[in-house]
Amino acid sequence: MKVILNKDLATLGEEGDVKDVARGYARNYLFPRGIALPHTPKTVKMFEARKGEIEAKKAQKRQDALGLKERLESLEISISMPAGANGKLYGAVTSQTVCDELAKQGFQIERKRIDLGVTGFKSVGKYKVVIKLYENSSAEIQIAVLGQEIKTETSQPSRPARRRRDEAPAAEAVATEAVAAEAVAEAVVTEAVVTDTVAAEVAADSVADAEQAPEAGETAETPAATPAVAESVPAEENTRPDGTEETGA
Repeated sequence: MKVILNKDLATLGEEGDVKDVARGYARNYLFPRGIALPHTPKTVKMFEARKGEIEAKKAQKRQDALGLKERLESLEISISMPAGANGKLYGAVTSQTVCDELAKQGFQIERKRIDLGVTGFKSVGKYKVVIKLYENSSAEIQIAVLGQEIKTETSQPSRPARRRRDEAPAAEAVATEAVAAEAVAEAVVTEAVVTDTVAAEVAADSVADAEQAPEAGETAETPAATPAVAESVPAEENTRPDGTEETGA
């Protein structure tokens, strides 16, 4: 739907501009905040009556942009970045980097207005940066990117490494002693278990021998009693019913 901007909006346009936007965007954002009004014959007539006022504001913006351009182009900006011996930066100078540097010098410039190209600056040197101002006005500033030397550590950090290398054999020796001690302990435990097992078997054999000894004595007495029974049987056969012994023929 068509709307007329009632205020400047960086992402859309200036006051008095006619824009075609999504209906939901207009109803949910632009209209509630008074940024835009519906494009109707009534609003068109209202903005035509304010045309002179709106043009005066635009003229002032153009004048301000010219003054800003002069001040920006008089700047000398130097940016220090970590770099290698070949001049390559550890990182890159981006539009945000330039925006922060300008802010330090009192210039509030939107990052999206700063044009450094696609990749930014990745080497030391002097560069030109374009800053878009108002309408077709822009400023071109010079930026010197300086390499910042990175101090390397001395050989002191290598000492802990040597200590670790010296400590490694000692640690291995301690580990070996611990394994040997554990093996000895296991051997002692195993020997004790075997000794207890043998003692238990010997005790069990002694108990079994003790239980079998009486049974052997009883078996030896039985053959002695058998003849007595055998002798008594003939005596019964030689006895008559009246109790007298039968003599031989």
